[in-house]
Amino acid sequence: MEHGLGFAHFLTQIDGVGISVLVLLLMLSVASWYLILTKSIANFLEGRRTETFLKRFWSADSLQEVDTTLNGSSTNNAFAQLARFALDAAVDSEKHGLQKLAAAGGASEFISRVLRNGIDQEATRVENGLTVIASAGSAGPYIGLFGTVWAIYHALVQIGLSGQGTLDKVAGPVGEALIMTALGLAVAIPAVLAYNAFVRRNRIWLARLDAFAHDLFALISVGAKTNSSAGEVRSLRVVPPVEGRK
Repeated sequence: MEHGLGFAHFLTQIDGVGISVLVLLLMLSVASWYLILTKSIANFLEGRRTETFLKRFWSADSLQEVDTTLNGSSTNNAFAQLARFALDAAVDSEKHGLQKLAAAGGASEFISRVLRNGIDQEATRVENGLTVIASAGSAGPYIGLFGTVWAIYHALVQIGLSGQGTLDKVAGPVGEALIMTALGLAVAIPAVLAYNAFVRRNRIWLARLDAFAHDLFALISVGAKTNSSAGEVRSLRVVPPVEGRK
C-alpha cells in the first residue's frame, strides 16, 4: 500500500484542475529558476568587468585617455556606458553649442540629463525579470493552496461516497492536498529569497552608479572650464574618488 500511495499514484489520481495547478506551478518554478541563475551569472560577470573598468578609469592621466580607451574597447558594463554617454555629450555640446534643442538648457544641463537618462536605462535593465520572480514568490503559495482546497474537496467526496472515513478512502486525496501545499511552498521560497537578494544588489549597484555619475559630471565640468580658459584640448588630471565612492 505504501508503494501505491507514492507520487506516481498521486499523478494518476488528480483531475484536470489538479493537473492545471501542477503545470502552472511547474512553469513558475522553471521561469523563476531560469531568471535566478541567468541574472546571478550576469551580475557576477558585470561586477568583475566593472571593477576592471574602474581601476583603469581612475588610473588614467586624463579624460582624453579615458575617451581613447573607451573607443578602443567595448562598453560591456553600465559604468563604461555611462562614461561613454557623458564624454560624447561633452564633445557634442562643445561642437554644436546651443544650436541643438537637446542642449538648449546649457552644456551642464545637457550632460546632467544624459547622465540621468543613462542611470534610468540601467535601472530599467536591472529590474528586468524581477516581476516574474516576485509573481512566483507571491502567487506560488496561493496556487498551491487552491490545489490543496480542491484535493480536500475530493477527500470529502470520497468519504461521502464510501459512507466511512477509512484511511484507504481518504489517504489519496489528503496526500494530494499535502503535495500541492508543498509544491506551492517549494516554488515560492526560493523566489522570495532571490527577489530580496536582487533588490538589495540593484539598490547598491544604482547607488554606486549614481555616485560615479556625480564624479563624471564634476570631472567633465572642471575639464570644460580648464579648456575654455587655456584654449586647448581637455587635459584634466583624473583624481581618485573620495572614500566610500568608487
